[in-house]
Amino acid sequence: MEETLKNGILVFAVNGKRYELPSVDPSTTLLQFLRTETCFKSPKLGCGEGGCGACVVLLSKYDPQLKRVEDFSVSSCLTLLCSLNGCGITTSDGLGNNKDGFHSIHERFAGFHASQCGYCTPGMCMSFFSALINADKANHTDPSAGFSKLTAAEAEKSIAGNLCRCTGYRPIADACKTFAADVDIEDLGLNSFWKKEDSRDVKVSKLPPYDPSKNLNFSTFPRFLKSEPAAYLDSRKYPWDTPASVDELRSLLQSNLAENGARIKLVVGNTGTGYYKETQRYDRYIDLRYIPELSIIRFNHIGIEVGAAVTISKLISFLKEENKINLSSYGKLVSQKLAQHMEKIASPFVRNSASVGGNLVMAQKNSFPSDIATLFLGLDATICVMTSQGHEKLTFEEFLARPLLDSRSVLLTLLIPFKKEGSSTCSKFLFETYRASPRPLGNALAYVHAAFLADVSSHGNGILINDIQLAFGGYGTKHPTRAKQVEEYLTGKILSINVLSEALKLVKQAVVPEDGTTHPDYRSSMVVSFLFKFLFCFTNVGPMISGGLLNGITLVEEVSESNKDGYISEGKPHTLLSSAKQVVESSKEYHPVGEPMKKIGASMQASGEAVYVDDIPSPPNCLYGAFIYSTRPLAGVKGIHFGSNSLPDGVAAIITFKDIPSGGANVGSKTIFAPEPLFADDLARYAGDRIAFVVADSQRSADVAASMAIVEYDTENIDSPILTVEEAVQRSSFFQVPPFFYPKQVGDFSKGMTEADHKILSAETRLGSQYYFYMETQTALAVPDEDNCMVVYASSQCPEYTGSAIASCLGVPEHNIRVVTRRVGGGFGGKAVKAMIVSTACALAALKLQRPVRMYLNRKTDMIMAGGRHPMKITYSVGFKSNGKITALHLDLLVNAGITEDISPVIPSNFIGALKKYDWGALSFDVKVCKTNLTSKSAMRGPGEVQGSYIAEAIMEHVASVLYLEVDSVRNQNVHTFESLKLFYEDCAGDIGDYTLPGIIDKLATSSNFVQRTEMIEQYNQKNIWKKRGISRVPLVYESVQRPTPGKVSILSDGSVVVEVGGIEIGQGLWTKVKQMTAYGLSLIESSWSEELVEKVRVIQADTLSLVQGGFTAGSTTSESSCEAVRLCCKILVERLTPLKKNLQEQNGSVDWTTLIYQAKFQAINLSANSYYVPEFSSMKYLNYGAAVSEVEIDILTGETKILQTDIIYDCGQSLNPAVDMGQIEGAFVQGIGFFMLEEYLTNTDGLVVTDSTWTYKIPTIDTIPKSFNVQVLNSGHHEKRVLSSKASGEPPLLLASSVHCATRAAIKAARKQLKLWGKLDESDTDFYLDVPATLPVVKTQCGLNYVEKYLETLLDLKSS
Repeated sequence: MEETLKNGILVFAVNGKRYELPSVDPSTTLLQFLRTETCFKSPKLGCGEGGCGACVVLLSKYDPQLKRVEDFSVSSCLTLLCSLNGCGITTSDGLGNNKDGFHSIHERFAGFHASQCGYCTPGMCMSFFSALINADKANHTDPSAGFSKLTAAEAEKSIAGNLCRCTGYRPIADACKTFAADVDIEDLGLNSFWKKEDSRDVKVSKLPPYDPSKNLNFSTFPRFLKSEPAAYLDSRKYPWDTPASVDELRSLLQSNLAENGARIKLVVGNTGTGYYKETQRYDRYIDLRYIPELSIIRFNHIGIEVGAAVTISKLISFLKEENKINLSSYGKLVSQKLAQHMEKIASPFVRNSASVGGNLVMAQKNSFPSDIATLFLGLDATICVMTSQGHEKLTFEEFLARPLLDSRSVLLTLLIPFKKEGSSTCSKFLFETYRASPRPLGNALAYVHAAFLADVSSHGNGILINDIQLAFGGYGTKHPTRAKQVEEYLTGKILSINVLSEALKLVKQAVVPEDGTTHPDYRSSMVVSFLFKFLFCFTNVGPMISGGLLNGITLVEEVSESNKDGYISEGKPHTLLSSAKQVVESSKEYHPVGEPMKKIGASMQASGEAVYVDDIPSPPNCLYGAFIYSTRPLAGVKGIHFGSNSLPDGVAAIITFKDIPSGGANVGSKTIFAPEPLFADDLARYAGDRIAFVVADSQRSADVAASMAIVEYDTENIDSPILTVEEAVQRSSFFQVPPFFYPKQVGDFSKGMTEADHKILSAETRLGSQYYFYMETQTALAVPDEDNCMVVYASSQCPEYTGSAIASCLGVPEHNIRVVTRRVGGGFGGKAVKAMIVSTACALAALKLQRPVRMYLNRKTDMIMAGGRHPMKITYSVGFKSNGKITALHLDLLVNAGITEDISPVIPSNFIGALKKYDWGALSFDVKVCKTNLTSKSAMRGPGEVQGSYIAEAIMEHVASVLYLEVDSVRNQNVHTFESLKLFYEDCAGDIGDYTLPGIIDKLATSSNFVQRTEMIEQYNQKNIWKKRGISRVPLVYESVQRPTPGKVSILSDGSVVVEVGGIEIGQGLWTKVKQMTAYGLSLIESSWSEELVEKVRVIQADTLSLVQGGFTAGSTTSESSCEAVRLCCKILVERLTPLKKNLQEQNGSVDWTTLIYQAKFQAINLSANSYYVPEFSSMKYLNYGAAVSEVEIDILTGETKILQTDIIYDCGQSLNPAVDMGQIEGAFVQGIGFFMLEEYLTNTDGLVVTDSTWTYKIPTIDTIPKSFNVQVLNSGHHEKRVLSSKASGEPPLLLASSVHCATRAAIKAARKQLKLWGKLDESDTDFYLDVPATLPVVKTQCGLNYVEKYLETLLDLKSS
C-alpha cells in the first residue's frame, strides 16, 4: 500500500475502506464518485453549489506542518476527487448504520423528531459531527459522561449553513444541544427518550450514550494513509499537476502545454464552481495547495502574511488564536474584527475548502462581490502576483484595478500591514466592519459590506480624525471602492453633527450602485447607515442636547458602544435559539394512536440509508436526461443546435414532441381540469417551456449539453406575450372556474356599506410567488419492461395521475405503466403535478431508445420550471364602524395562473375560504384566474389559503390605521361568533363544541403574556431610537377537505403485517400514523397486543398496479384518510379473526397473536383486506383553528428583523401523533416565515426566473427562526365526525406566520411614529403598506431610507433652537 502511494496513484479512504483509482476524470467530484461508484449514498445532491449542506462529509487530512490529522466538513458536490489523495472521507452511513448500529447523533436526531422528509438529515449529521469531533480534540475541560466539549451555542452554530425545508430547525438544534456540556436539559423540547417529570440525571441517562473514545468503528484516517501522507499524484498518469514550489508552478505555466493553448485550471478548493458554473473541459489541473509560499500564514511586526492557498477557515482560526505573542493592540483589534466578519461569509463546510486567494481572484476577474476584498481594501493590504513577466507587488487598489489576471498569472500572497501606533495615549485606532445581508449567518451575499479604519485622538471636548479609510463593496460595482473624497473631507476634522452630516452627503454621492443593481436605493442608504454607525458616538452630541432627551426619547444609545480600548464594538456575538417550549396533550384512548411515537425510519434517514429515487442504482445501459427550455415567453422554435454539426460528447439523442409515438399525445401532466403539454411544439409559450429532452451517458453530460444548446427563435407574426394580470384582463385571457369550485358570496354588500361609518375604497395590494425548495429536486427513473410495459420510479405526491399521464403520452393502456414511489424528499405540493412531467419525459425517452432513462433536475432548471405559488393582485373596498367592526367587504382578485390550468381553478375557493376567518358582515368578490405566458403555477402548501388569510390581516391593519386603533382590538371586534361562523362556513362549521378559536385566543393571551409584553414593547420603543419592537396576535381558521383514499392490510404467516395506502410519505409522518392506526385497529381483537403489533407493522411503497385510486397526497388530510382506510381494513380482518380467537381461547384458555395467525392460515382465512375510504359528503369538510403571537425587533439602520419570540396554540383535535403534528406545525410556520419575510421570487422582463439558485433565493435557516419558539398542540377532545377525533396539521399553521409580518409592521409603525414626533414625516405614520416578503430593503424603506439624515436634522434643529 505504501508503495502505491509513493508511485503517485490516487488513493483515499471512504469510511475506512481503501479506494485506489489508476485513472479518473479530474473534473469528477467526490459526490459524483460516492453516489455512482460506492455503496455510500448518504451524501445527497441538493444544489451543486455548496449552498444547502445536503452533501456534507467529513474530510480527514494529515497536516505535515502541524504533524496531526485535521478533520473538517466539506461540500462533496464541489470537492474534486483528485484533490483527496491520501485523505479519509467519512459519510453519515459510515458514521453509523442499520447493520453496525446507529451513531448516537442519528439516534438523537430520530428521538428528537429532527427528521421529516430526511433528505437534508445526513448532511446535518455530518456538519454537526465535524464540530463535535473537533471540539473533543480541543484542549478544554473534560465534560461529564455522555457529553462533549462542545457548547450549546457551538452546537447550534455548527448547522447554521445547512438548509432544511421541513422541520423548522428547532428539533435539530435540540438534538445537537444534547451533546453540549453546558446545555440546560430542561430547555430541550419534545423527544422520545424521557418524560417531562424525569429528573435531570434520569433524562441524561436515557439519552443514547456518547463516548468520544468510541466514536466510530473505524479511524477517520486509516493506518494505510499514514504511510505517505504527502504523496503527490503522478502527473504522467493523471492530468493533475502538484507543484511543490513557485518555480515549479512557473515552469508549468510557461510549458509547451500552456503555450499550445491547453486549457489549464488552477485548483485549491474548487468552491468557485458553486457560483460560476463550469461547462468547459480542462486539459490540465494544477493543485496549488502544496506550494509552501502559498500556504503560509504568520504574524510579524510588519503585519499578517497570508498565502493565497490558505483556506478561509484556517485564516479565521489563526486570527482567533489567543496565544499571539507581542501583538500590538492594533493587531489584536484587526484580528478580532476580521475573524468575526469572516465567520459570516459562506458556510463552515465551504470556508473549510475555499481559499482566501481564490476568493480574491474571483473578485478581481469576475467581479464577485467578495467581503474579503472589501476588508483587505479597508486595511491597505498588499498583494504579490506572479505573472509571465515576474512578480508584481501591488496595493490592493492596484490589484483590483489592474488588467484581469490571465491564465498564467497567480496570486501568491497578501499582507495585511500593521499600523505603527503613536506614543500619544490619546490617539487610538478604530477598525470596524459591517454587512447587511438576507441572513445574519452564512451563505448569503451581502447587499453592502464595508470596512472602516480610522486614527483618532482627543482634541478638547471633541474627537479629531487624524486619518481615515472607508472601503465599501457588494453595493453594485465591479470591485470594492474607497470613498476617497469623504476620507479627504474627514481627515483633520473634529467630529461634530455638522461634519458628520456633510460626510454622509458626500458618501452618498461617492458610493453609487451601477444601473441594473437590485435595491439601489437601499444599498445607498446602507452606505450612509454604516458610516453613521461608525462615527456617531464620537460626535459632540452629548452636551449639545439637554439630558440627551428629545420628546422623552433617548437619542444617544445602542448605535454603537465604546469600550476601554477606544474602538467601536459591534456588540454581542450573534446568538441563535435562546429557548423553546413544546406542550402536547397525548391521548391513551386509542393506544398506540395518540402516542408521540418517533417517525418510522428516522434513524435510517439520519444515517442516509433511506432510499430515495436517485439512490436507486442505475440499471445497465442507463441513460440520463436534461431539459432544454425556452428563455423567451412567446416565440416560434426554428431549431436547436450546439455550435457545431455534431452532438456534444456523450449525447445519445434529443427527444422532442416529434418523438411521441402515434397513438400517444403531447401530455406531460394531468389534473381534473386539463393536461399540460410535455413539450412545446413549434411555439414556445413561456420562458421555461420545455423544448427538448437531451439524453446522454451521464447526468453531467446531459446537463452540460442542455446548457450548451442554442435555440433558434422566430418572433415574426407572433403576438406579444401576456406577462401580467393587467395584460390578461385587457386581452380577456382567463381560465374558467367551474361553478362547483366558485365560492359563495355572503350577505348584502350594498347594505353593509350603507351601515358603515367609514370606508376604504379600491385599496390595492399584490402578492408574489414562492418556490417550493424541496431538498430533493424533481427526479424519476423509467425502466422498459416486457410487452411494451414500463416501470417508473418517481418522486411523486400522486403516482396514480403520473401513471395516467405517461400512458396518455405513450399511447398505451394504464395497466402497462407501473409507478412506484417509496418516499419523497420534500414535496409541499411541488411533487404533485410538476413531478409528472419529469416521469413522463423519462418514460418517453426510455420507450424510444429501449434503455432505462433517469433524470435528476439540477437546482437551476428545477427553480425555473417549478412554477410555485400563485401571484395575485387584490383590490378591496371595505366599510366599518368607528369601533372597528367591519360591515362589508368586496374584493377584486386577479390570480396569475400561468400558461395552463394546473390546479388554479381551486385557488378562488381556497382564497375565500381562508379570508372568511373574520366576520365581514357581508362579503362579495369577483375572481378571475388569468392565463399568462409564464410557468404554470401549482399547489404549494396552503395554496390560496396563505394569500387569503394574509389579505384578511392586511385589511384589519388598514382599518386599524385609519381609525388610529390598536389592530388587536379591531381583530377582536371581528372574530366570529358561532352564529356568524355558520353563516360564512355553513355545514363545515360543525357543532358549537367544535368552535375552539375564542378559547384558543384567550388561552394564548395568557400563556404568551400578550398584554404585559405589549406594554413593555411600548416602553421599549419610547426609550430606543435605532431598534423598535412590535407584537401581533393572529387567529387561524382553515377549511380542510378529506378525499377518498384506499388502503390494504395483509397479515403474513409469521404474524408480521404489511400495509399499503394511497398516501405518500413526503416527510409528514404519514407512515408513522398509519403504523399506529394499524396496530390500534388490529388490537381491537385483543387490546394487550397493541405494543407487540406496532413492532410487527411495515408500511411499504406505493405501487399503482398494486393499490389503485391512490389519488393526490395533498391538502393535509391524506394522513388521516389513509389511517381511516387502514382502520376499515383492520375492522374486516378483526371480524374474520374473532370467531377463530374465541374457539382457540375455549380450547386452550389463551392465545397469542402468532398462534392466532398460524391457525388462521391453516384454516384458509383471508388475511388480506382492502378498503376504499369515502368520507361522507356532509362531513368531508371541517375547520381547523389556531392562533399565534409573534414579537420582532427591527434594526432601523439596516432593516434587519429578528423574531424574538413566537407562541402558537394549534387545535389538532385528538392528535394521531402529537410529535409528528408538532413537527408539522413548526415546519409549516417556518416555511411561512420564508414567504412573508425572506423569499424573493424574481423574474426578468421575459418572465424567466432569475432567483434560480441558493445564492439568490433565501429560505429560512436556523438563524432566522424565532429565538424563543413555544408551541402547544391542543387536544380539544372528541370530534365525532373526524378520524378518531383528529384534525389536520400540515398546512394550516403556515398561515400563522403572517403574525411575524404583522409584528414587523407594528415595529415599523413605531419607527415612523418617531419620525412624526420629530416633524420629519410628511405622510401618515400608520397608513402604509408593507410588501411581502418584508426583506431588509422593504423594512428599511418603510422606516425611511433617509432616517439617519432626518435624525441628524432633528439634532441640528434642536441645537439651533
